[in-house]
Amino acid sequence: MDWQSLRRIVTENDAEGRSRILIDGEAAKLIAVEEAGLAEIWAADIDGGGLLDATDQLADKDLKLEPESGSVKVRWFTVAPDDKSKSKEELESAAAFAFGAVGASHCRVDTARHPMMHKTASLDVIILVKGEVDLLLDDDQRALKPGDVVIQRATNHAWVNKTNETALLVAVLIHTN
Repeated sequence: MDWQSLRRIVTENDAEGRSRILIDGEAAKLIAVEEAGLAEIWAADIDGGGLLDATDQLADKDLKLEPESGSVKVRWFTVAPDDKSKSKEELESAAAFAFGAVGASHCRVDTARHPMMHKTASLDVIILVKGEVDLLLDDDQRALKPGDVVIQRATNHAWVNKTNETALLVAVLIHTN
């Protein structure tokens, strides 16, 4: 995945109320291992009128899977093709490491169906931009194609890529507590 090719453009209003560009560049934060990873685009507080604040809140914060309480987060993320050469133990170890790296070990509530299963305290709007993935739930599964949108409502899930192409998705995460 060429993370530098992903561009974020953030607008603002100046003191006279005229619109202009605040940020035109790459992701605020990035964590990637081989073809899988996530890159932060924007975060803002929902409460207290901070939703339209022109401060890039991501610049000085560690990368975390979940948005902070009372906030919204926007990101790109990729799902690498399944690696059939890895054992169940290797896949579990890799998943544990990945979730630990983004402060989300506690989100792995039931990984019986797949090591990447997780549940966050957020309402997520997920848009598949490129590639194909399956949305895996405890008792269900759906194949997705580019343009499909998933409204993920704080349920245990995983994203599985059965193809040979890395999938690119965009997520808007809204903390629900």
